[in-house]
Parts: sequence; C-alpha cells; structure tokens
Amino acid sequence: MTKIALLDYGMGNLHSASKALSAVGAEVSITNDPKIIRAADKIVFPGVGAMRDCMAQMREQGIDKVVQEAAFNKPVMAICVGMQALFNESLEFEHTQCLDIVSGQVKKFDPSWTDEQGATIKIPHMGWNTISGMDRSHPLWQGIDEHAHFYFVHSYYCAPEDSSVTAAVCDYGQPFCASILKENLFATQFHPEKSHKDGLQLLKNFVEWQI
Repeated sequence: MTKIALLDYGMGNLHSASKALSAVGAEVSITNDPKIIRAADKIVFPGVGAMRDCMAQMREQGIDKVVQEAAFNKPVMAICVGMQALFNESLEFEHTQCLDIVSGQVKKFDPSWTDEQGATIKIPHMGWNTISGMDRSHPLWQGIDEHAHFYFVHSYYCAPEDSSVTAAVCDYGQPFCASILKENLFATQFHPEKSHKDGLQLLKNFVEWQI
C-alpha cells in the first residue's frame, strides 16, 4: 500500500483529502513531522487561505524545507494554494515570496474579464468548471475525460514562465493554468478531493503513479 504523507501546517482541507486518498487505496499519515514525511512514498501538499499566512505557517514548522527537498526526489501532489506556493512569488498582498520550485507568478483574476455571455466574472472563481488540454496518455490523466468537471475555489491563478509545465487549462474569462506537471511534481488549482468521480480517479492515478 502506498504511504502518503498529507502535510499538516494548519492551512489545508485535511479531513476531506485524507478520506479521499484512503478511499482510493492509500495509507495516509496527516503529519508535519519531517521524519514521517521523508519516509513516505509520496507527499500531498494541500493549502487554503491567504498565501502570506500559508507561507508563514510553512516556515514556522519547517514544511517549506521539506517540500523543497521532496520536490526533487519523490512524487508530490500540490492542491490549490499548495500549487500556488510552488511558484516564485504571489502578488497577493502586493508581494509574497513562495517556494521557488516552479518559475512564475501567482496573479489575481482581472475583474474586467468577461465570460462567454459577456458578463463580468465573479471573484473568487468558485464552483464547478471544466478543464481541458490534458495529455490523457499520461498515467495521471487515465480515465479522465476531456472537459472533465472539477471544483475550484480561488481568487488567484498560476502563470508559469515555461508553458510546457502546464498540464491542463481552465477558462474563466480567459484561459489559465489549472494544473502543472514537472517530472515528479504534479499540482492542481482545483480540489480533486471535492470533485466526486473525476477527482477520486485523479487521486487514484497519483497514488498508483510510478516514476
């Protein structure tokens, strides 16, 4: 059974994520203990709330160093603010330094953007939306239909410098990066643990992913 360290630094939806990972066959440890995290087969890095608060909590508990280390030696899945934390900086609160694992910025949705009907988008982007552009031959996207629906809750989006790391896009006024994949590092802006069948399939794929 795959051992998953679900990172607990006070800023994640741990109960839902743990329940979903267990449902797809993982042995889950909710932890901030570096020894347990280093011994795990894989890491899931969740996050909710303001980036400044998330980074402060990570640094206080040493989770930032653990994620930076793990990002280069074992499979890591980051979710929502966890994905945003991987980048160089967030423009939330003007400037928040992040983990510098993926080159790029985290930007706020532009309130002038409009949807297909010409209506101004609402911020935060909250609710179900489709994603597209996945390479469904990749093990992580097995069983996920093109234009599958996932659940989003966010006011900021990731803008990677290198577009080749974008693994899926979502349209909300304009297309934005909804997922990244870089070697052993996988991240989603949406919440798979809240996304029913497709979300469980994606988590199952991560649990079973061999690299």
